[in-house]
Amino acid sequence: MPVDAAEFAAALRQYASGVCLLTVQDDIDDVGTTVSSVMSVSAAPPLVAVGLAADGYPAEVLGGVGACALTVLAAQHAIVASRFASAGRPSARHLLESVPWTRAAGSGAIVLRDGVAGLDCRVSSLVPAGDHVLALLEVDAVPVLDVRARPLLRLRGRYAEAVPVQA
Repeated sequence: MPVDAAEFAAALRQYASGVCLLTVQDDIDDVGTTVSSVMSVSAAPPLVAVGLAADGYPAEVLGGVGACALTVLAAQHAIVASRFASAGRPSARHLLESVPWTRAAGSGAIVLRDGVAGLDCRVSSLVPAGDHVLALLEVDAVPVLDVRARPLLRLRGRYAEAVPVQA
């Protein structure tokens, strides 16, 4: 019996996830998108996987360029996450006018300076997965790391701030 699409989506909204900003610099502009389907794959070599809409422009640009940056968003980035989740968004630089950012050394992509963490990545492979593509990314550098920052979470269709953990 096929799974109802609305019921499937509702079930997955019950799972809290971190929120990241994936950015790509190509020869025309900066492209970015909010992603919450990110997972650690391997420590040696350092690999992460990211799910992207297969028919989306970010997946197309990433496939062409072969490199990107991921910023693990902090609690104060809920507005940034919403901006990059919207359809028809302008250049990443325009959406980040009031947010401090820098370029990752390897990919040249934008990384937020006040994120929880930043990863400078190269595409290892792109794997078709239904209406998405899984980008397997090899991490070349960690240009941002703030272990004290509170991460932004997504749960039940809303952004939330993580509760601090006592050391």
